[in-house]
Amino acid sequence: MYLKSLDECQLKIGSYPKFSYNAVGGGGKATLVPTKKTNNKRYVSFSSETFSIPPLTSQTTKFLSLPLPPGIKISMSMDKLEGSVDNNSGEVLLEFESKFVLSIGSVIKFPDLLVKTLLQTGQVKGQLHQGKGLSLQKNGKTKLVGIAIIPPTGNKFLDTFLGLPNEALAELQCEIQ
Repeated sequence: MYLKSLDECQLKIGSYPKFSYNAVGGGGKATLVPTKKTNNKRYVSFSSETFSIPPLTSQTTKFLSLPLPPGIKISMSMDKLEGSVDNNSGEVLLEFESKFVLSIGSVIKFPDLLVKTLLQTGQVKGQLHQGKGLSLQKNGKTKLVGIAIIPPTGNKFLDTFLGLPNEALAELQCEIQ
């Protein structure tokens, strides 16, 4: 099984407007986790060594319909992506853990933003955000949504700027084959 990220993804933190994100080029191959197969449900795990997530940059990301300023980059390193894919119902549930690293040029690098969430095809609702996924379609397309509470980083500027701890929403357009 292979998961491929697509265009028209969105990220949101706190009361800030959504970031539009083109994640084309990201993804990776899953390993099937040995288990009893029930009703065509597959348990999968993606390797953090081979799974890629494109960075948020001026080429991939827009905020308020404008590209991110040149030099601003948010890199993501996935630590965990595993869960289940049910081919009968189209339900996808994936535990996701990642570090987001904001840098400005090569001079300023902020501490990691830790993200832990359950990406799913169902509905999610938090205190500030809500989203609705899309069940896995016959053509492999799906929309995964997840809400996470981003903990403080210890950097006073970043914590204050983002209002950490704060709620974040991810809406990811994907293809699973």
